[in-house]
Amino acid sequence: MEFAIVDIETTGGSPRGGGITEIAVLIHDGEAIVREWQTLINPQQTIPSYITGLTGIDNAMVRDAPTFEEISKELWELLEDRVFIAHSVNFDFGFIREAFLKIGKDLNSQKLCTVRLSRKVFPGLRSYSLGRICENQKNPDSRTTPGNGRCQGHGFAF
Repeated sequence: MEFAIVDIETTGGSPRGGGITEIAVLIHDGEAIVREWQTLINPQQTIPSYITGLTGIDNAMVRDAPTFEEISKELWELLEDRVFIAHSVNFDFGFIREAFLKIGKDLNSQKLCTVRLSRKVFPGLRSYSLGRICENQKNPDSRTTPGNGRCQGHGFAF
């Protein structure tokens, strides 16, 4: 069994009205990370300034990036037949599933939420944000989308 550890950045909080601006996927074989993939995505809509403040991704950065449809085949191959893992999995999965539905594909994957998992593995933390969990595990590489994925991937190995 293989796992797709996913982290995304978006233009907002709703999959129906928002767009994806960045995706990072790590493929984990149960013992180690065996593949890393990351891309910026042109969401075909304006990125609000408050989102740029949160993610560091602005309109200029995604202007010439591929659209979701342009990366969809490769992403589908990464996600198909793998367990979809993310921090607050329903957020990431919801955006990606909605983007696939818009191009006629229905992503159905088993899901694992690292928020729920971390509450069981690290009981008593004040916060279960990915950044806090990475800090707790002495993993400084959590300030970027690929870094968040690596943090989840290394945490998954525990």
